[in-house]
Amino acid sequence: MCSSDLGHAKPGNRRGRVIRTGAKWARGLPDMLAALGPFFASHFHPPGAPPAPPWRPLRELTDQPELLLARIGSVRAALAGRAGCSPDHVELRVAASITHLGLTARLMAPAVAAGAGQHRLDLPLDELWWQDEIGGPVPLSIPGPPDPRAHRGLPERAGPYRLLDDVIAPITAATSGLVAVSDRVLWGNLASAINGAASQVAAQLPALTRPALAVAASLAGHPGLAGERHPSGPQFRRSSCCLLYRLTPGRPRPVCGDCILAAASPVP
Repeated sequence: MCSSDLGHAKPGNRRGRVIRTGAKWARGLPDMLAALGPFFASHFHPPGAPPAPPWRPLRELTDQPELLLARIGSVRAALAGRAGCSPDHVELRVAASITHLGLTARLMAPAVAAGAGQHRLDLPLDELWWQDEIGGPVPLSIPGPPDPRAHRGLPERAGPYRLLDDVIAPITAATSGLVAVSDRVLWGNLASAINGAASQVAAQLPALTRPALAVAASLAGHPGLAGERHPSGPQFRRSSCCLLYRLTPGRPRPVCGDCILAAASPVP
């Protein structure tokens, strides 16, 4: 066990800036995402045209377990470095959960924002590319930007809904298959990521508060999120813990603001 002052790895930490509606970014999704911050900002590549290195296919994390395990190891080392302890003192399941939370939050943020802004994105696993960097939201390349005139040609499951089944679920299964961390924790990470993205959109783009929360509410119907009891919004509380508190010794241990343990007695 070791101490850490690491923040929660999702977009809800960004505060205090309201983006003016009617500004130039409103005319295009790339500008909108860039204005919302690093969890949302995305590189765009033409659909069917893979971006050049150092971009890597996101599918490698689901198809090559050793690469996902290496990513978990890198996150484990980073957590230990920031906490001032040996990686051996960071439980592997904690590192796996934080890795999953970071990836999930990074993937869901642009999808939720696009849905709230009525930009339909198609986000299949084979069209998503990333860069394996540590120290912040990973660079993400997605297909597009979408042509408003082509919306009718997109599949009905495009956007954040397709992302849950085709991308998040396989990454979740791959993570739990490698490390002994419960599915409840991992799907709770997704619930936290969805709420964090919707809350950030609402905070910076007040005019999109209702559609952002509507996107989050529609995603809550996914079977993997059946165990979540609280809807997205200011009172959201996930039904599990991301395990980050286990990095910090002493009593009480700090927990994230949306954690189920935040409403309980001090964490032993």
